[in-house]
Formats: sequence, structure tokens, C-alpha cells
Amino acid sequence: MSVLFTNISENNPVKPGDAEALIEPLGLTIDPNESSDFHTLLAAVHDCAEGVNALPDYQPVPNKTKYPRENLKNKCLDKHGRISFSFGGNPEGGVLAGKSVSVKDVVAVADVPQLLGSDVTPAWTPSTDATVVTRLLDAGASIHGTSTCEHYCHSTSSYTSAQGTIENPHAPGYSAGGSTSGGAALVSGGLVDITIGGDQGGSIRVPAALCGCVGLKPTHGRVPYTGISSGDALVDHAGPLARTTLEVAICLDVISGYDGIDDRSLGSSKPGSTRFATAIENGPRRLDGLRIGLVREGFEHSAVDPTVRESVFTAAKKFESLGATVEEVSLPDHLHGPALWTILSRIAGAQTLLGQNTGRRGLCMMEAEMNRLPWSNEGFQRAFPSTKNVIINGLYLISRFPNIYGKTVNIGRQVSDKYQKLFEEYDALVMPTTPVVAPKHGKWGPPLESLKPSIGLTINTAIFNVTGHPAMSIPVGFAPAKDDAKVMLPVGMQIVGGLWQEEKILQVGHAWESNFDWKQT
Repeated sequence: MSVLFTNISENNPVKPGDAEALIEPLGLTIDPNESSDFHTLLAAVHDCAEGVNALPDYQPVPNKTKYPRENLKNKCLDKHGRISFSFGGNPEGGVLAGKSVSVKDVVAVADVPQLLGSDVTPAWTPSTDATVVTRLLDAGASIHGTSTCEHYCHSTSSYTSAQGTIENPHAPGYSAGGSTSGGAALVSGGLVDITIGGDQGGSIRVPAALCGCVGLKPTHGRVPYTGISSGDALVDHAGPLARTTLEVAICLDVISGYDGIDDRSLGSSKPGSTRFATAIENGPRRLDGLRIGLVREGFEHSAVDPTVRESVFTAAKKFESLGATVEEVSLPDHLHGPALWTILSRIAGAQTLLGQNTGRRGLCMMEAEMNRLPWSNEGFQRAFPSTKNVIINGLYLISRFPNIYGKTVNIGRQVSDKYQKLFEEYDALVMPTTPVVAPKHGKWGPPLESLKPSIGLTINTAIFNVTGHPAMSIPVGFAPAKDDAKVMLPVGMQIVGGLWQEEKILQVGHAWESNFDWKQT
């Protein structure tokens, strides 16, 4: 044993009986003959914790000389849901020179308060930049604000943020999607060129679909998650939203690659080594020889609105005119997606919110942890019902189904393997991104009423957070709002590829985009 316990500090607060009290709720006891020894060992581990707590933290140091924090006096929300500030990127230029980028309000920007869509606690201020922010600046991009995030990333609606409602640029009163709500609205409205979002169940692709822009969730680990607030490391993904697939590809080239910190991205390529943008920009606008599968379960789910189904099916059949083979395929396990994702996200989500997540190598943003913990009942009461539900559900599952997380991971891997088998035959799979177009905003109220507008929106997206496959939403047309046939709203088509096969789905999306005008379809 490496722990030294023979010299316990004089002011150690551990008392006889504390060890027994810790395990009593589990129905466990300590042999009285061993009680004194366990008291000593517990006191020793307390001294270890005090010693580690006294050490200075170790955070990446942002280059504020090269990228000075300008205009930070404007750190306030504007009408578009941004914390307004700006600072320029590499003065020597780069592939993103001249591009304006916002980042979701879960992405750390040093010296810029972060809210996470909540007022459970006051805003906290990061001391470091997320890896993606550093890479954007190095590529010449200008960072123009952080954009509104839905409450702790726990909603695909756009009215749950404590900082206010985000309107759909195509129709006020309708959802912009979530949880990357502000970013999708900014891109779709032409206010920034690119947004970096986080996607743990559809939070890039859902708002992209509802707002009519392109949103890519890369392969799990393609983009390092360093400096981005986590839900569950197994389903965490970061990626770009833009108005075109080419802009998405350029951005993906910039932000991809292992950063030496985040173990999610250990399998990713060397930074700067991908050439996604070159491949699609210089490649053919046709898809001769490619095979595209239409996933029956993604189209025929009872939640899919007939007008959305028809719009995406018609758009997908147009691949045939570009030389691709298009045919229906079936993978019944696709329908397990919502349940698998729910188990993973509730258990890990609760552990993360309560400061109990373990088992990963990466950057822990201590300022955020210290700001959030411990939870107070006052703060809990201010939380949106979905955040309260994550904690309640997670604690229940941990107590009643102690092995369910592991089994869910195993079954998720099985579904991933089945998808990989399909990708031996097909280059890409297609389905509606969301089952409906943007719904009307809901309102804060009783839990079921508050959650109703977002129920079912991730039936086709969450499964790929579980399996890790890259998935992109592109706009392919319009369909009428459910409550008003005169209101026409964007329809998103989800294109899914094999693991690490972003180039193929970018190629497929770019070909469709280059040959057809979604606004005229």
C-alpha cells in the first residue's frame, strides 16, 4: 500500500464511526475488530485529498499575446442569444481567414463568462481556451461571441435557456432546435459563418435541421473535447454548423486531431492531416458507383410526419440522377436508439452534474466544477425540468439497475457493429434528421408540459451518439408547420457514414447541394 497512514495530521476531522456511517446506507457493516484500522485508513485518505487539494491546478495556457482578448467589455447577451465580444485570429491568415465563428456556450473561451444556458449558479469564467478555439484562431478565424445553449444541454427545444428564447430565423414563434440553438440561428440568419456546437444526442443536427443549415457530428473522438463541458464522455461530440458542406469540411480539417489531452480523441488523426475540404471541392459533383441506403426504420417510425418523410425520400431519390444506386435497407436495432441513449445519458449525466464522473484522461475545468458544486435546493428548483429529470433518473437507475450502464454500452457496441456491417455494402445511409419540422415554442411549467415539444425529436439522431458514427444534416426542402400550413419550415436529411468516413458523407452532401437548390425544392 502506497498510502502513508502512520502519521495522521493533528487536525484531521475523521472521527471513529465515520467509516461505518459511510457504508451503512448500503446495508454493510464493519467487524468491530477492524473498526480502528479502517478509521486510520479513512483519516489517511483524507490527508491525501487535502494534500492534492493544496497543489496548484494545471490548465492549458491560452496565448493572449497572439490573440488578445479585445472588446470583452461587451460580455452581455444580445438579441440573437450571443455573449457579444470579438477577437481576431492569426494575423498571418489561414484557411479560415475572414470567417466569423461563434462557439456554443459550453466551449471555454478564456476570460469570457460561461452560462451553460442556466442560472442555477452564477456564470463562471474559464482560464483557458478549448482546443477547438485555439485551432480556429490559428487558422485565421475571428471569434464573434458565444451563442446560447439550452439548459445544461438538456433540451432539443430553444426556449429552455435561462438566458431567453431563441427564435427560428424562418418563422418567429417556432423552435430553432437545441441544444446548439443560438449557434444554428446565427448561422442560418447570416450573422456568423460558422458555429461550433456540441452534440450528445442530436444537439448539432437537430438545430441544423430545424433552421436550414448544415450540421456535422463527426466520428466519436475525431474532434477533441478538451475545454468543452461534458455530459457523458461516451456520447460527447463537437463539430461545426455552417451554411454549406464546404464550410463544414474546411472547419472540420481545422479542428480535427488528437490534442495530447482528451482520451476521446486518441484514435483521431494527426492535427492538420485531413483534407476533407480539398477532397470535396476538387472531387466530382456526381456520385457514380456509390451505394446509398435508405434506412426503413428511420423513415417509417410512427413519429415521422408524412410530409417530412416524403420530402426526405424525394430528396434522397435524386441521388440516382447523380449516378448513385439508392435502395431501401433495414436495421431493426436502429429502433433501440432512444432507450440506449436514455440509459447512458441519464446515468453519466447525473454523475457529471453531481461531480461523480470518473475514468477518463483529459482536462477537468475546475472553475466550472467548483462553481456548480455542491448543489443547493434553491439552485435545483431554478433548473429546467429536463435537468432535474436527469439527476432523478440517473440516481434511480444507479440504485435499482446497478449493472445497466455496462450492459447498455455492450448493446450499443453491438448496434455499432451491425451498422459497420451495413457500411461494407453501402457508402452512406440516409433518413430524416428530425421526424417533424420546427414545432412551436413550449413554455416553462410542469415537467411533462415543459418537455412535450422536444419529445421524439432525436429518434434518428441519438443512436449515432451511442454508436459513434459520423452523421450530418443538410437542408433539402420545406414542409408546413404542424399547426399552420401557411408556415413553411426547413426539412433536414441525415447522411450517416462508417466510422472515420466523414469524407464520404461530405461528398454525398456536397453533391446533393451542388446539383439541387433546397430552397426551391
